[in-house]
Formats: sequence, structure tokens, C-alpha cells
Amino acid sequence: MGKSKASRPSSPSRSKATLRVTLFLVACPLLLALAGAVLTKHPNLSSVVVMGAIAVLGTSALTALFVRWDGLKLDDVGADVVPRSGLRLVLGFLVGTLLVTLQTLITNFAGHVQWVRAPEVALSQSGIALLGFLLLAAREELAFRGYPLRRLEKLFGPYQSLLLLAVVFALEHLAGGYTWSNALFGAGVGALLFGMAALATRGLALPIGLHTAWNFGQWILGNTEFPGPWKPVIDPGLEHRVGQTEMISYVVVMLLATFIFWRLHTKAICSVGK
Repeated sequence: MGKSKASRPSSPSRSKATLRVTLFLVACPLLLALAGAVLTKHPNLSSVVVMGAIAVLGTSALTALFVRWDGLKLDDVGADVVPRSGLRLVLGFLVGTLLVTLQTLITNFAGHVQWVRAPEVALSQSGIALLGFLLLAAREELAFRGYPLRRLEKLFGPYQSLLLLAVVFALEHLAGGYTWSNALFGAGVGALLFGMAALATRGLALPIGLHTAWNFGQWILGNTEFPGPWKPVIDPGLEHRVGQTEMISYVVVMLLATFIFWRLHTKAICSVGK
């Protein structure tokens, strides 16, 4: 008898695969909470870098463990590093910067807010902030748009998985102190964009770039818990109105970008089917 051909281990059943994804999604926030202890004790941009590094290393290890458990490879879940990853990361950052700029222009056009220089924050801190937000973005993309998205995509389809993980992403941010509106319409809508970008490009480099640019841009504009080089000055008594404008413009910009990546995704599917 001839030797049988080598093959990958058989895929787990649907129920087992779903259970493993659930276990992964439970383990990732626990790792983040552990890393977040650093930020709680020393809340500054340097601690964000340390927390991000711990979270990325832990989530990467979890990804490698679960991928091996399922008899897969890192490229099966878009978590491998390839020669074009750097280019896609930069491209994602440029697109994300464009989105931040567009949303800011819409908010500024609506009036009642302007951005002024915050002299107490040195521009030299930008490098530390960028590294910190890059690490945090990499952690979130690994935790939600890597192993979980690609495994659930096989089980339930891409769009059902995208919506499910957007809800889980929103719930994690809700647990982190977000309000319901910011968790659902902020983090949840952002998750749709990052997830669709991951599906369209079949990797994490571009969504990591997108995510990094968005968070870094918000820091630049003074819209994060850490003061940035600029800060918004809102006309007295119009804070609620400006907040609504910011949220609406954010949702519009994010959904527009999500639609573009959805079109790229559907075209990629059609080209494969030919």
C-alpha cells in the first residue's frame, strides 16, 4: 500500500468551533484587564505603550494557541506577516487619516466648535502616542478581526459574523466605561468598518492602520482621555448640539467607508467565483 498524503487535522465540529471562539473572546478581555492594571497605576502615554505591548503579546500568543488547536495556520485567520503587510499598514493609516479629516471638516462646517493649540502638550509626545495607539489597535484587531472573525465567517457567513463581533466589540467598550450610545454608535460602527476592511483584504494590516490613524487622530484633536496637541473649544451652551453633530458625522463617514470596503469584498468574491 502506498503512503497516504499528509493532511491537516480534521476541522472541529460547528459547536466545538463556536465554543472555542467564545472561549477566545472571553480570554482576550481578561488579558486586557491584566495589562490595564499598568495604566490604572500610571495613567500616561508611556503606560499606554506598556499596556499595548503586553496586550499584543498576550493576544498574539492566544491566537497562535487557538489556531494550532484548530489545526490551522496564521494566514488562515489573516494574522501572518507577509512582505505586503507594511504597505497595507501604511495605506490603512492614510485612509484612516482621511476619514478623521473628513469627519472633522464636517463638524467644523456645522459650526460652534474650533480647535486651538494646547501648549501644555508637546508635539514631541506624538511618537509615543502613535506607538501606543498602534499597539492598542493591533491588539483589538487580533482580538476581534483575526481568529474570531475568520472562524465565525466559516460557520455563519461573513456578514452575520461581522454584526455579531461588532456587538461584542461594543460590549467590551461598554464594560470599559463607554456610555451605551458611544459603545453602540461609536465602537460598534467602527467595528463594522474595521471588520469589513479585514474581510476585503483577507488580513489585519490594513484595518490596524485604519484603527491606529483614527485613534491617533482623535488624540491629536483632544478627543481622548489623554490631552492632545490641540483641544476643541465649543460655544457655551452648545455642547450637546456639537456632540450630536460629531456622532452623526462619525457614523456617516464610517458607514461610507464600510460600504466601499463591502464593494471591494463583493468584487473579490465575484472574481474568485469566475
